Amino acid sequence: MAPVSARAGEQAAISAASGAGGPEPGRDGVVQALLQARKLIESTVNLHRRTVARHAVVTMKGNDAAVANAVEALVDRARHGISIALPAGGDRAEVMVSALRRLNGPDHERIPVRLLCTPGSLTDPAIRAAMESDVNTQVKVVDAVMEMLIVDGGVAMVRSSAERGGGDVVSVIEDTASVRALDLLFAGAWSGAVRPAEHRWISERLRTESARRILERLCKGYTDDVAAREVEVSLRTYRRHVAEIMRALGANSRFQAGVRAVELGLLSTADC
Repeated sequence: MAPVSARAGEQAAISAASGAGGPEPGRDGVVQALLQARKLIESTVNLHRRTVARHAVVTMKGNDAAVANAVEALVDRARHGISIALPAGGDRAEVMVSALRRLNGPDHERIPVRLLCTPGSLTDPAIRAAMESDVNTQVKVVDAVMEMLIVDGGVAMVRSSAERGGGDVVSVIEDTASVRALDLLFAGAWSGAVRPAEHRWISERLRTESARRILERLCKGYTDDVAAREVEVSLRTYRRHVAEIMRALGANSRFQAGVRAVELGLLSTADC
């Protein structure tokens, strides 16, 4: 039977991903779910780390060779699917992407891979290699995500901060409830992410100063009258710009457009 803390962790992740339970449900978008669930997962990992009697979590310092070996071992176990979230490029991304090359063998042929990355890592050589490889990889872009690797929904690797300094700690987790919570976290981020081509298209259209000023006011919930005065355009022109922005973002409401802008890195949470 899973420990009470793990069950609570899974339920909290479900609530965070669904946006339920807060005083302002409309504001519990993917970004907020990520922030809440990240704290939850790191807390759960730390709790398991202190529970000597259980062996469902194996931890190691962020040693490059040890982490690379652990990633390769997990990828070799894959039979149904792999989910990877990379908040940054560099050596960490290279370790993950290099391991994916092992999927070209007959035992792993066509295993689907979902790769989440942030806008800043799109140009990273490792990420580009994953997008162009023969491996069955789908890539999406999201503004913020914690680093993780999930294999077949049954085992996961996460990188978290050490409890008392000393750099990062990498944890391999096989506890069912904890892995499920991570899987839900990843699914929430994946559903709010976009394809790289779509991200580039949106960025080209919406990274202008005028679009940013409008997005900020949408995110903050300004009325059209007030927002139009602040950006110094007529009410009719403002509403036309808003309609164009909402279509580009695939948003159904003004506030949702602001939230989507944060998810895609067009705005930061501080702008809202």
